[in-house]
Amino acid sequence: MSDKLFSTRDEPLASEDLDACRRVHESLCSDLHIDRSGAEADRLGALIIELYRQGVHEESQLRLLAGGK
Repeated sequence: MSDKLFSTRDEPLASEDLDACRRVHESLCSDLHIDRSGAEADRLGALIIELYRQGVHEESQLRLLAGGK
């Protein structure tokens, strides 16, 4: 049996990680004219966090993969 019960994707994000995701989210919402309190912004945030958990930690790469330029 494996000593590791959870994958790294199950670990909580640190505040620095969340700050990076927040910066990308706010920037994309502004660029794409998305209301940050709406469902579309929620989906975008979830996508950014999922990409981050998969190992995409560069903010420029997160922006590109989440639909930015």
